[in-house]
Amino acid sequence: MLYTDTCCKHACRVYVCVTHTNVCFLLPQSEKNAFFVADLGVIMRQHVRWRTHMARIRPYYTVRCNSSPAVIEVLAALGTGFICTNKSELELVQSHGIPSEDIIYSGVCKQVSQIKYAAKNGIDVLVCDNEAELRKISRCHPNAKLLLQVSTEASSPDDEISMTFGCSLKDCRHLLERAKELGVQVVGVRSHISSSCEDDQVYVHAISDARCVFDMGEEIGFNMKILDIGGGFSGSETQLELINSAVMSMVDLYFPPSTGVSLIAEPGSFFVSSAFTLAVNVISKEVVARDRQDQAHDDPSPNDEPEFQYYMNEGVYGSFASKLSETLIAAPSVHKNTSLDAPVFSSSLWGPSGDDLDQVVEHCLLPELNIGDWLMFSHAGAYSLGQPLCTATDSPPPPVYYVISSRDWFEMQDTGVSHEATLKNFSLVPYFLNSCQTEAALSVPA
Repeated sequence: MLYTDTCCKHACRVYVCVTHTNVCFLLPQSEKNAFFVADLGVIMRQHVRWRTHMARIRPYYTVRCNSSPAVIEVLAALGTGFICTNKSELELVQSHGIPSEDIIYSGVCKQVSQIKYAAKNGIDVLVCDNEAELRKISRCHPNAKLLLQVSTEASSPDDEISMTFGCSLKDCRHLLERAKELGVQVVGVRSHISSSCEDDQVYVHAISDARCVFDMGEEIGFNMKILDIGGGFSGSETQLELINSAVMSMVDLYFPPSTGVSLIAEPGSFFVSSAFTLAVNVISKEVVARDRQDQAHDDPSPNDEPEFQYYMNEGVYGSFASKLSETLIAAPSVHKNTSLDAPVFSSSLWGPSGDDLDQVVEHCLLPELNIGDWLMFSHAGAYSLGQPLCTATDSPPPPVYYVISSRDWFEMQDTGVSHEATLKNFSLVPYFLNSCQTEAALSVPA
């Protein structure tokens, strides 16, 4: 029987495929609840890619991207730091024994009680981008070491997200001077880069701006020693190579090793997006005429080409919450046997709430589905495992089942991870697969 990970204080049971690297399980016939399957080997391989292309830059994982305890423990064992935005995340990371010096508290607008919690627990590195936050921190955490968050240029005229947070370059001197007056240390710069950033030149501008802020801080009397180039890493190796090519030449110019500056970055979805697959079940369907979608409950005429509306047991108020921030959800694969020449139909996918906002996929082509069929959403690891935004159903959040191939497990040991010493909350269960079970789909045994 599979174990569902519900608390970081409980062991995470990891199923190891000892005969194949492609993991495949049989879907249960009696259980129709949604669930995640997480391949921990993917996280390890992404870490290797990071270490290969960004060797000088230490990753600090953004916990809000995916706070699964197994993810935290694997990344901690691989030597990453952690970015936390609230007390719950701080407590979660600390429960895994992460040293306080490997944690950065980066909430944009921090509660006084949570600043005091950070101070009490020795979490000294905080992010700040305005005078109001600076005053709160000076009162509640006198030993704080601040990273001044600086806004960056948008990657395109239509991308204004990256300008939302952070102080402008011209306001930095004022904040640095106020910090000096209040007796708060400033130790570095954090560049806020939008998660939708696709322009490697944004990182180039951010590093150039950071050098200016470092010069201002050192002139005022601060020991500037940390450069955080921010996030925006999609998980693509190609993107990582482009960023590395653009960034490292600037880093070598402005922050060579001789300066002693520590370089960090904040990959989130880079580590977890492709590691998780979400399996959902079709719970209802409707047929509408493509040219009469506003009359969804009317029967289409015989000459109309039908469009199907499928309702699933997970929606934007649950595992697809990222859709509310305009994230595009890719069409799923269908877990059923269909012939290669089977017809496909225009389809839309909806969550269970019946809300007009609960549309997960606006349009895709799928074979006709039946109630009870399974859909598999890949790259489902980022911003999908938080608490549901509403209780549209009585179902709890989908459980997560962890798997890893034997090859990935042994390669993880080669990276320096010791199962006995570090991954103390894992138990390993060998899971043998028949040769016929090597298809790529992920699912769970009954």
